[in-house]
This record gives sequence, C-alpha cells and structure tokens, in this order.
Amino acid sequence: MRFEKTETLVKPKESIKMEGLHEIVLYNDEVNTFDWVIESLMDVCEHSPEQAEQCSIIVHYKGKCGVKTGTYKELEPKCTNLLERGLSAEIS
Repeated sequence: MRFEKTETLVKPKESIKMEGLHEIVLYNDEVNTFDWVIESLMDVCEHSPEQAEQCSIIVHYKGKCGVKTGTYKELEPKCTNLLERGLSAEIS
C-alpha cells in the first residue's frame, strides 16, 4: 500500500479580505449581559448555543471577537441588527 503526502492550506486573513470577504467584529462593553450577547449571536448570526457562548467569553476576556464572515452585503444587515440590540460591532 502506498501513501501520498497531502497538505492542507489555510488562507491568511489578508487573502480572505482580498476575495471580498469581511468579518463582523463584536466588542466588549460593560452594559450587555452574557445571556443577551449569546441570544443575539444565536438570533442574528445563526450561532449554535455553544458557539455563541464561546464568542461571548472571548469578547469578555480579549475585548473583541470575529463572530461572522461573509460579503459586506451579507454582513451589513446582521451588523445593523447587533447594533440595534445595543451591542458594539463593526464590519472589518
């Protein structure tokens, strides 16, 4: 039996942006509760409960977290919805 070596290539963030993809970045604040952030991420970004919880923890400890990747057109209404819910977010 013969095995072939394969490689998995991971694209750096810079190349993703060059392909027209952007990211919603959620920022920490002192106003919103974990439960509200988790609920918002599940409703707006279609996160699973586990994914939303992990993102909220990262935001709390690191100050920010990328929560959704897509085209600007796809992300704009989602980011607006997060802002309307009182969260701090932007598209980068």
